[in-house]
Amino acid sequence: MSDAKTDPNRIMLYIISDSVGETGFNLAQAALAQFPQIKPIYCRFPFVNTDSKLDKILDQAKADHAIVVHTLATKGLAAKITNFCEQNGLVSFDYITPLLTEVSKRTGLTQTYEAGAVHHLNARYFDRISAMEFAVLYDDGKDPKGFLEADVVLLGVSRTSKTPLSLFLANKNIKVANLPLVPQAHIPDELWKVDPKKIIGLTNDPSVLNNIRRERMIAYGLNPDTTYSDMDRIKEELKYANELYKKLGCLVINVAHRSIEETATIIMESLNLDTYENN
Repeated sequence: MSDAKTDPNRIMLYIISDSVGETGFNLAQAALAQFPQIKPIYCRFPFVNTDSKLDKILDQAKADHAIVVHTLATKGLAAKITNFCEQNGLVSFDYITPLLTEVSKRTGLTQTYEAGAVHHLNARYFDRISAMEFAVLYDDGKDPKGFLEADVVLLGVSRTSKTPLSLFLANKNIKVANLPLVPQAHIPDELWKVDPKKIIGLTNDPSVLNNIRRERMIAYGLNPDTTYSDMDRIKEELKYANELYKKLGCLVINVAHRSIEETATIIMESLNLDTYENN
């Protein structure tokens, strides 16, 4: 921790939450991503719901001269952090209280002060679990029947992020089935019965795909120069996939240089599926 004090490119952030702390952590990461030359140190403190727990953490933050980020709903704790930081020369960011205050002001309602309220085991939560089970069950075209039940059907050649994208969307309560595409392979009859608007064709740049496949073979301790990573073979696979997408009339997304989150956002916006998470 002493490195953060002496190295200007080492920033220490204390992320304090009375729940799991994902919101504060994600926001802090998003901000620090704008400074790639900085090596942030994230110190996460979840389930902080008492004065005694908070006091110990704040004393540590003072010793480390950390930036304090917090998302506390428990009554009184956010104000305590603000006061402590002001008195001890620390910088703090309250990611939730200003919004709670404004909502209360506009509606005349009082917040519940319940930590982790967003993580209730309600119907939405169990829908998410169901969607994740669906994604696993119908991964890699295991059962074509899933295409007819899915909210989204992902198509793509090997290493176009079908499985991680399926699981990411499932975490948004979206039921996803996916099918790997291989030239000359049989296309299930069920796919032609799916509304083209629900089908997403994933593609990639040949050079990017070549690098990904070579790295995958190396990771397995195998020769990277195989048919799987051959450039001519890759171009053939992508051509086959793109021709199929044209026949289906589906949306095509090039995942080269795109994160899973970016691709998922394009899919949800194109199909108006962003409302699923809020149902």
